[in-house]
Amino acid sequence: MKYSDKEKKDFPLEPIYLDNHILILVKPAGIASQPDFHEEAKRWLKTKLKKPEAVFLHPVHRLDKPASGLMLFARTSKALSRLNEAMRLRKIKKTYFAWVEGELETDKGQLHHFLIHESYLAKVEDLPKKNAKSAILQYQCIKRRKGRSLVEIELDTGRYHQIRAQFGHIGHPIANDRKYGSKVQTSHDAIELYHAKLQFPHPVLKKILEFTWTPPKLFIT
Repeated sequence: MKYSDKEKKDFPLEPIYLDNHILILVKPAGIASQPDFHEEAKRWLKTKLKKPEAVFLHPVHRLDKPASGLMLFARTSKALSRLNEAMRLRKIKKTYFAWVEGELETDKGQLHHFLIHESYLAKVEDLPKKNAKSAILQYQCIKRRKGRSLVEIELDTGRYHQIRAQFGHIGHPIANDRKYGSKVQTSHDAIELYHAKLQFPHPVLKKILEFTWTPPKLFIT
C-alpha cells in the first residue's frame, strides 16, 4: 500500500509499507521505541484503518531513542512469532548509515569487542570478560568530509547500543552522540545514526522483502 504526500503530512509518522501482516514506519529521532513510538504507531494504524477497537501491533526490533530509521511491526500474533524466529535465526538483515567523527583510515573493516550492558550504557571490553557479550559488526567507509566519515554498517550481532559503543571505543563516535564521546555540541538530541535498509522474509508470503529509506541530506551533510 502506498501513501500520498497528504497522508505523510497529516501524521507525524512516515509510513513505508502496510499489509494485513506487517507495518513498516520510520521512527524519528528523539522518541523511544518503547513505549512511546509503539503507542504512536498503534494510534496511527487505528486511525488509518478507521477501527474503533484496539489494534494488534508489536515491534519486532528496537531502535535507540536518539537514532532514526526503519522499524518493523507485526500486525498478528502469527506474524510476530515468525518474525521473532527469523530474527533469532539472523534472517532479518539490518543496515545502518552513520556519520562518525574523524576520518577513518581504512575503507572497510570489522569491529569485534565485548559489551557489558550497564545502566543506560554499554561498556566496551577488548577481551572476553565475565558478563560481557561478543559484539561484531562490519563497516564500509563511503566518503570522508570535513573531518568526518560516512559509514555503512551491517551487524553480525545485535547488542545494546552496539554501533554507538563500538565506534566510540575506537575513537570515532557517532556525530552528536555525547554519551559515547562525541565532541559535537548541538541543541537537539538526534545523533547521526540511521537504520536505512531492512531485508527479511515475509512472515506469511515467504518471499524476501527489502526496503530502503534515505534520510534527508544524509549524503550531502
